Amino acid sequence: MHPKAVELMKKYEEAGEKLGSLAPGSKEFITVAKERSEMEPFVQKYIEIDGIEKAIKDNTEIAHNDPDPEMREMAKEELAEMESRKEALEKEILMMLLPQDNMRKKNIIVEIRAGAGGDEAALFAGDLFRMYTRYAEAKRWKYDIMSANEIGIGGYKEVIFAIKGKEVYGHLKYESGVHRVQRVPLTESGGRIHTSTASVAVMPEADDVDLVIDEKDIKVDVFRASGAGGQHVNKTDSAVRMTHIPTGIVVSCQDERSQLQNRERAMQVLRAKLFDLEQQKKMQEEVEKRRAMIGSGDRAEKIRTYNFQQGRVTDHRINLTLYKLESILNGDMDELINALILSEQEALIKGLES
Repeated sequence: MHPKAVELMKKYEEAGEKLGSLAPGSKEFITVAKERSEMEPFVQKYIEIDGIEKAIKDNTEIAHNDPDPEMREMAKEELAEMESRKEALEKEILMMLLPQDNMRKKNIIVEIRAGAGGDEAALFAGDLFRMYTRYAEAKRWKYDIMSANEIGIGGYKEVIFAIKGKEVYGHLKYESGVHRVQRVPLTESGGRIHTSTASVAVMPEADDVDLVIDEKDIKVDVFRASGAGGQHVNKTDSAVRMTHIPTGIVVSCQDERSQLQNRERAMQVLRAKLFDLEQQKKMQEEVEKRRAMIGSGDRAEKIRTYNFQQGRVTDHRINLTLYKLESILNGDMDELINALILSEQEALIKGLES
């Protein structure tokens, strides 16, 4: 049994002893009882594997030493089943011992920016936006565009949107980084393949509990919105630009019809950016955690290539290539996301064993 499993069992037993000395209903009693109940699923697996190990020992004795050949054969058959169950339980226990990402259940704000490649990069940013929103629809998550700077031919210089649902950050946290596309643009008459990029930032949505922003640190400017949006666009100062003075982070929002709505949206994005910045700093400080990460977590890291000529998507962090580019861009991302989750889990398990 893994040393951490033994340690957790000891902690569970100590919590039980402590409860006996506390006044039922007291604040400390409730806290300890809650901690102990959270350990119970693990304890049940531990008890089950302990029972299986004892049964394996008994059956091994019968399989080798029982005078009855029929009993020996039955014991051997049961041993195979028990060993298989023990192996499965050991994997389940290891998974329970892995450090949990407290952010995994959070909703997210995604920012996609066109990089090198002009209009082709903006079109690729549009492809990525559609990929994520279709994936969200398949998962029955809700998404909401917060800010968009369109180029008019189906692409975006920048698009910011929120996704809300079950375990959203846990699934999409791996998408941050630089995405690269290799294809022949529609405007290319010579049939030459061009390479363009777009950057993606996936930020856990922050609330007042996660992050407190001092209003004195924020500069707010209002201006007239531009682009499509109706008659109000150039007649009212409805657009909002927020600058966080200590970090220099700037957020603009002009898609809503009222200044109040744009202010609320801009604050939501700013809060997520500041919270994400805080998390990135923590990640850099936690050396052990960085070892188990998928890639470096650097926003400038090239994480994936989408090659249209070969119909392939390659994730460079885990050396995975899938020849299903069209279906992935249509939101069929499960195989890709599951491989990233599994790779992180394997790295964390390796960290436990070292």
